[in-house]
Amino acid sequence: MTPFKKTLLFIHRWLGFISGLVVFIVSITGCIYCFQDEIQDALYDYRHVEVQSKPYMAPSLLKAEALKGRKGATASYIYYYGIDRPAGVLVSVPKQGLLYVYMNPYTGKIIHTESPTKNFFIIVEYIHLYLLLPAKVGQMVVGVSVIVFIVLMITGIVLWWPKRKSDRKRSFTIKWGGRWRRVNYDLHNVLGFYATSVAIILAITGLSIAYDWVREGIYTTANLGKAHPEEKAVFKSDSLLIGKVDTTQVINKALLAARAGSPKAEMYLIYDDATKAGAVGVTAYAQTMHYYKSDSYSFDKYSGRLLNRTAHEQRSAGAKMNYMNYDIHVGQILGLPGKIIAFLASLICASLPITGFIIWLGKRKKSKSKKVKTVVHRRTVRQHLPAN
Repeated sequence: MTPFKKTLLFIHRWLGFISGLVVFIVSITGCIYCFQDEIQDALYDYRHVEVQSKPYMAPSLLKAEALKGRKGATASYIYYYGIDRPAGVLVSVPKQGLLYVYMNPYTGKIIHTESPTKNFFIIVEYIHLYLLLPAKVGQMVVGVSVIVFIVLMITGIVLWWPKRKSDRKRSFTIKWGGRWRRVNYDLHNVLGFYATSVAIILAITGLSIAYDWVREGIYTTANLGKAHPEEKAVFKSDSLLIGKVDTTQVINKALLAARAGSPKAEMYLIYDDATKAGAVGVTAYAQTMHYYKSDSYSFDKYSGRLLNRTAHEQRSAGAKMNYMNYDIHVGQILGLPGKIIAFLASLICASLPITGFIIWLGKRKKSKSKKVKTVVHRRTVRQHLPAN
C-alpha cells in the first residue's frame, strides 16, 4: 500500500470511529421514515375521508372549531391535504405545546387529535434530525457526522477501487461462497460502492434541510451565481388597517383565490401570520403529500388584497432545487421506485459502520496474532542459539 493510501486509510478508519454510531442511527431512522406516509395510511383511518360533492369548509370555521374549548390557544397553520384526506389545524396550547387537530374538510368534524411527541414517525424524525438532543446541539452533531460520512464515502471509493481493469468485474460482486470475513469485507466495499452516489445525494439534501448555508449554496450553484432578489422578497400587510376591518374572512378569500389560480392543485397550506404586518400565505401543491411543484400566494391580512403570486414555472433553477429537496431526500421525487432506492441506500449506509468495525476488529486481532507469533519465534530461536 502506498503512503498516500496508508494516510487515506488512517483518515477513513478514524473518521469512521468518530461518526459511526450517529451515521447508523440517522440511516436506520431514515429507512423507517421513507415509507411513513404509506404505513400511516394503512394503520390509521383518520388519514382518509369520504369524498363529497360539496366544497371544502371555510378555513376560518375549521380554525374556530379546532380552538374551541382551548383557552389561550392559537393556530397559524391550516392544511387541506386532498379531496379524500382530512384537513388539519396546527394548534399551539399554553403549557401543553403543539397539537395536530385533524378534521373532515367537508363537515368540520374533528376526527383525530394528536400531540407530535406521541406520533411514532415524528419521534423517528426528531431522532433523525436531532438524536432527541436539544435542537441546536443535535443538529450540530448530526450535521458534522453527515459531512464526515460524505468524506468517508469518497475515501472509501478511492481505497477500494481496483488498480487493474481485470480485477474490476470481480471486485463489483460479493463472493457469497467465501469465508464469513470475506463476505463481510465484500458487503462493506461492494455495497458501499453501489450506494455511494445515492447516499451522497441523501446526505446533501439532508444537510440542506438542516443548514441555511447548504441551501444557499445549492441555490447559488443552480442559478450559476445569478441573483434573484424577487424570490427573497418579504410581503407585508398594511398595518394601518388594524381594527378597521374584519379579518376573519380574509383566509377564506385567500383560499378561494388560490384555488382559482391553481385549479389543478391537490393540497393547500394556509399560513396566517399573527404579527401586525404579517401576510396570509397560501401554498398550492400540485400533488398530495408531495412538496416539489407548488404555487405560492401572499395576501394582505386586513384587506385580502393579493400581494404576490409565484407559480412553480416562474421560479429559478435554484429555487426549484430547494423546493424539491424534501422529495429527493425521501425518494418520492421518483415515486415508489425512488422510495425503494432511498430505503435500500439508507439500509446499506446503516450497515457500513458495522461491517467496517468488523473489518477493523479482524485486522486488529490478526495483527496481535502476528506479534505473538513473532515474539514466540524469537524466544524459540534464542533458546536454540549456542551458549557463549
